[in-house]
Amino acid sequence: MVGSAIVRRLSTAGETRVVTRTRSELDLTRQSDVEEFFADERIDRVYLAAARVGGIKANNDFPADFIRENLQIQTNVIHSAHRAGVSRLLFLGSSCIYPRLAAQPISEDAMMTGVLEATNEAYAVAKIAGIKMCEAYRRQFGSDFRSAMPTNLYGPNDNFDLDSSHVLPALLRKFHQAVVSGEQVVPVWGSGKPRREFLHVDDMAAASCHLMALPADQYWSAVSDHCSHVNVGFGSDVSIAELAERVASICGFKGRIEFDPSMPDGTPRKLLDVSRLKSLGWEPEISLQHGLSSTRDWMVEHWNECG
Repeated sequence: MVGSAIVRRLSTAGETRVVTRTRSELDLTRQSDVEEFFADERIDRVYLAAARVGGIKANNDFPADFIRENLQIQTNVIHSAHRAGVSRLLFLGSSCIYPRLAAQPISEDAMMTGVLEATNEAYAVAKIAGIKMCEAYRRQFGSDFRSAMPTNLYGPNDNFDLDSSHVLPALLRKFHQAVVSGEQVVPVWGSGKPRREFLHVDDMAAASCHLMALPADQYWSAVSDHCSHVNVGFGSDVSIAELAERVASICGFKGRIEFDPSMPDGTPRKLLDVSRLKSLGWEPEISLQHGLSSTRDWMVEHWNECG
């Protein structure tokens, strides 16, 4: 989802050569394959958007897979980029790097100040390692390797599989299916009380390109060698219950929403402090209402691909 959005953004920005690989073309967990890729391609800048991602269920069921694959991917790409002389790299992390009970909104320096959310701890640890790896390469080699921490993302090419998706695409699929099949009740995991922030993936792509385009002195004067990442979010949040109601309305669902408090809620709230990003000259443009509607339309249009 994120990678394709960044490619769209770079294409419209007039980049003459954008080098990409699909999963079938390049296995980023294989060190030798990644080294060969960088040796063969003359790459100037890298957007590291590749990762194994998933919702609460997937993270909770497969923690070993999440920590292993993400550590492999980012280690192979970051080190190979350094060896190949890549001038600038942007590592995309996740807001789950922050403590489960972090003060809201969450500032960048909250990382590693408290206990992580247990359901996605393995993924969070891998992402923290990626940030620290970028910082270490800057300190030891002077590499201009930057990091961006996105909030919950959604949009075209999202994962709508109910066993592995995040909450927003899962809700879109559930309510659309309910309308199509005439169901009167839609179950939703958890109590509905947790609050989440959502950013459309095209805004994330725009923010990523903005951060990469900043001159080195401007970027590094806004951060520090030991807290070099930048939060990327919308700046406001909604409860899961509010989100479910909005999705139900957009999908035309008239029945009852039934919350299941026996299922995990995850972190009570995750709202990012985006003041650092604003100080660097970027703010989001796509509202949640417009983003939900357009994502629902994309999902319906690509329904066969969504499973």
